[in-house]
Amino acid sequence: MIYEMRVYRCVPGRLPALLKRFETATLKIWEKHGIKQAGFFTTLIGESNQELTYFLAWDSLAEREKKWGAFMTDPDWLEARAKSEADGQIVGNIVSQILAPTAFSAVK
Repeated sequence: MIYEMRVYRCVPGRLPALLKRFETATLKIWEKHGIKQAGFFTTLIGESNQELTYFLAWDSLAEREKKWGAFMTDPDWLEARAKSEADGQIVGNIVSQILAPTAFSAVK
């Protein structure tokens, strides 16, 4: 199992719109494509409180490429993203890292 950590840095004031998009649209589309989330977090203390950090669990890089590619081109996703951004851009920057658990990690 490998994990992907994604950090979305929102345009100021737009974090609520991002959270709503995940809760009402994105997660349903991920379910359709078999994308497994491993946790979502907002920043209480840190550089910015306008961030959403989440983790995805993948069996392999090949699985990630296949499923993420299908999600990103899904017409339902494209429509949901456009609709959620009708009032303006939500995300200013996305950082993604692929992580492998160590032998002593509680998460495998």
